Amino acid sequence: MYRVRPKKNLGQHFLTDMSVAQRIADTIDSYPDIPVLEVGPGMGALTQFLLPKQRPLKVVEIDRESISYLHEHMPAIRDGIVEGNFLKMDLENIFDGRPFVLTGNYPYNISNQIFFRLLEYRHLIPCCTGMIQKEVAERLTSGPGSKEYGILSVFLSVWYDTEYLFTVPETVFSPPPKVKSAVVRFTRNKVTDMGCDEKLFMRLVKVVFNQRRKMMRGSIKPLLAQLDAEKNTIDTDHSAFLQTDILTRRPEQLSVEDFIHLTNQVAALYS
Repeated sequence: MYRVRPKKNLGQHFLTDMSVAQRIADTIDSYPDIPVLEVGPGMGALTQFLLPKQRPLKVVEIDRESISYLHEHMPAIRDGIVEGNFLKMDLENIFDGRPFVLTGNYPYNISNQIFFRLLEYRHLIPCCTGMIQKEVAERLTSGPGSKEYGILSVFLSVWYDTEYLFTVPETVFSPPPKVKSAVVRFTRNKVTDMGCDEKLFMRLVKVVFNQRRKMMRGSIKPLLAQLDAEKNTIDTDHSAFLQTDILTRRPEQLSVEDFIHLTNQVAALYS
């Protein structure tokens, strides 16, 4: 049978174990009544198990060879194929503004970018499932105190409950990746308001994790310098703030609530 040629630049590793594909498809069942958007269907390993669920289904694919394959071998999805780059699409238009579940065997080289898009469209996506690199899955589902805990761990846990569902070996792909994979699920929580300036929160988290080995007292200084320059308060004395207890810890020791509290403290310096 004709097969699509895996393309390294697209991060393509095609799933060959259909029992794994079925398990991934079943992760969307916690939200049974809304449409589904699959990213990177390839040759339809996952798609074939999503179709019988009798829900509106669309697949986003950038690879012309994969699109041709799906048209020829999976006619049931022809009308649901969206050709293009998921990272550049306006997701508001995918299902005419309706909420949807996001799923896929995600290309490893853009998985982090996919989850930043998830956060951008969190008002439309109550559930996201799929397969990613095991190391990334551990990072995204980790909590404070873990060495894997990082920027996306914090951002996702503000808006979603994160679950590491199961591990997938290298042997069930063609070509086999050099790493293990894992399936995750993110379920939208009840948070509608962070209780702080969201843009400042994101800046703060990024700045301190870029120097994660330092105590917060040192890693937060670049942000204060940026804000001083932006607000023309170069000569402001921050010494009292820098002595607060929360800044004696390292970034991976802080919870989401700690980061929100710290964001409000920083905002107060410039109010």
